[in-house]
Amino acid sequence: MTRLIALCLVLFALPAAAQDRRPSHCIAIAEADPAMEFVHLAAFGAPLPDAYTVRINYVDHATFVIETAGGLNVATDYTGFLGTAEVVPDVVTMNNAHSTHFTAYPDPAIPHVLRGWADRDGVAADHYLDLGEMLVRNVPTDLRGHDRAVVRENGNSIFVFEVGGLCIGHLGHLHHEPDEMQYASLGRLDVVMAPVDGGLTLDLPTMIRVLTRLKSSVVIPMHWFGEYALNRFLAGISEEFAVRRDGISHLEVSLRTLPDRPTVIVLEPRRLGAAE
Repeated sequence: MTRLIALCLVLFALPAAAQDRRPSHCIAIAEADPAMEFVHLAAFGAPLPDAYTVRINYVDHATFVIETAGGLNVATDYTGFLGTAEVVPDVVTMNNAHSTHFTAYPDPAIPHVLRGWADRDGVAADHYLDLGEMLVRNVPTDLRGHDRAVVRENGNSIFVFEVGGLCIGHLGHLHHEPDEMQYASLGRLDVVMAPVDGGLTLDLPTMIRVLTRLKSSVVIPMHWFGEYALNRFLAGISEEFAVRRDGISHLEVSLRTLPDRPTVIVLEPRRLGAAE
């Protein structure tokens, strides 16, 4: 409860280093503007149109690179390789349910390496990294087996990136629906990267319930392995969400350009290359 209160106070008592960050409404939910336009597309490394636009690149599996107008690059579920582009992320987040979600040997040049699992003493990961333009925090969840029994407490993290007024979430290797306290700590996620394999992570009905509960405007599927799993997810969620698949691997999004209806946007995985 103490941590939740602290999160709520972020909107009112930002540290000096974060004064340039437009507060998100992760916790203080705002009504969507029905006049909002749709997302725009661009290439990795290209200039962003304004200070409040974020570019999200789908690299592979559960790895995304989030770019900000101020030049920050954040890689999620980082495995050590992003592509041929010469980029050292400012921040990498990792989970370790499987080797495809982390690396034991991150580049020592990376300033901030955030591990999403509990330490050897069982203490949950607790990240609250204020970079001025972006705030990165996590909400721990458990790893569970096929029988849904807890295998490792606090073995996964949902990472949340507050930037440009947006609340962007990456669910990691989510094995169970968040409890009420976890939902409250997450708040509303405007954009969420969600594992949709339907087996190794959450079953599809539960995942769809989670995404609906998070009130996400944009859902980006990840961790889908092949067309069969992806299409099962798209068929299941199409009653609640619009679905778009335009064959692109990246998008630009801001509060102004969020869709007026909850929308699944399928991005095709692609390693990062030089700006086009």
